[in-house]
Amino acid sequence: MQIENKIFIAGHRGMVGSAIMRKLKSKGFENLLVRTSSELDLRNQADVEEFFLDHQPEYVFLSAAKVGGIVANNTYRGEFIYENMMIQNNVVHAAWKNGVKKLLFLGSSCIYPKLCPQPIKEEYLLSGYLEQTNEPYAIAKIAGLKLCEAYRRQYGVDMIAAMPTNLYGPNDNYDLNNSHVLPALIRKFHEAKEKNKESVEIWGTGAPMREFLHVDDLADASVFLMEHYSGDQHVNVGTGEDVTIKQLAELVMELIGYRGQLVFNTDKPDGTPRKLLDVSKLHQLGWKHKINLREGIQSIIAELSARNWNFER
Repeated sequence: MQIENKIFIAGHRGMVGSAIMRKLKSKGFENLLVRTSSELDLRNQADVEEFFLDHQPEYVFLSAAKVGGIVANNTYRGEFIYENMMIQNNVVHAAWKNGVKKLLFLGSSCIYPKLCPQPIKEEYLLSGYLEQTNEPYAIAKIAGLKLCEAYRRQYGVDMIAAMPTNLYGPNDNYDLNNSHVLPALIRKFHEAKEKNKESVEIWGTGAPMREFLHVDDLADASVFLMEHYSGDQHVNVGTGEDVTIKQLAELVMELIGYRGQLVFNTDKPDGTPRKLLDVSKLHQLGWKHKINLREGIQSIIAELSARNWNFER
């Protein structure tokens, strides 16, 4: 990408899209195309095609998506598969029709089978059954990366896909009804500390293992892949390191300064037992994460503290 290139960031107000925008601006890119969902409904094919025809972006970061935690994924199953497939179908097709030079599609590690061998290699895709709680979202993301692969093979267009692990960072969602595990823990422990609660409830057994990547690292990897990778196969993006939910809870508890007890509600679902990505392909390409988990969580706590613990985005 050259500084003067016109770059469309789909989903620039979300956690991933905003991080990509920050990264591009830090590298001197200023010709950035962005639209809010009220200005451009990516689920509407006619609107998306008109936007691409009028503005002719040269590069596209497709980070727009309907996202959420276990509860949201399991409750709004129809919305998660429909809206995500509409967004990615419309953007990918319009990008091809309008001669975009390159598109990066961002998915999720939930595309892999629930009981996948660990660490998870890219080639394990479609080798087993998916986790039921987020199957609609996973299927949509699988369809998205396969769409990019199919357009690359049929039309020769440069479309690549990256599958990040669990993310956290600025602009995260702290709504306890539909957030992911790390932001939910940060909010729970802060509020428990403020209210002098004796204990904090954690869903599940605490045994499942999860990998966490700071969204600024994902943004760095996304720009790196846009500039250095062109291939059929999607690329895993992660740290290659994981912790149990119990260890994560204890780390957040320590960094928040909460002194109460942890209570594990084993009536609640654990989800996938382990989900650690094999990131050797990305390492071989020349990229590695820079922010470790403790430092990353400390930076998020500092940011929240600076804005008086306002959890609204």
